[in-house]
Amino acid sequence: MANLKSSKKRIKTNIKRQQRNMSAKTSIKTIVKNVEQAIAEGDLGSAKARYSEAVSALNSAVAKNIMKKNTASRKKSQLAKRINAIQAAA
Repeated sequence: MANLKSSKKRIKTNIKRQQRNMSAKTSIKTIVKNVEQAIAEGDLGSAKARYSEAVSALNSAVAKNIMKKNTASRKKSQLAKRINAIQAAA
């Protein structure tokens, strides 16, 4: 356990920050799963609408340093690729 007052404060702030980041990551995962579900159902309109929501959430996470830029970019690319495959098949 920390002895210094500043160390004790850092422990508290780190815990708060960890909880905030985990909450944000969980909501991003849910949004991405919604896009994947729409893709699995083959609903192109819903998939595109949910994709734009997912892109916004991922960009927001990158801006807040919750997620690395390349990770978000990779997720967006993978989803776009799957949506384009549905669109080409239709």
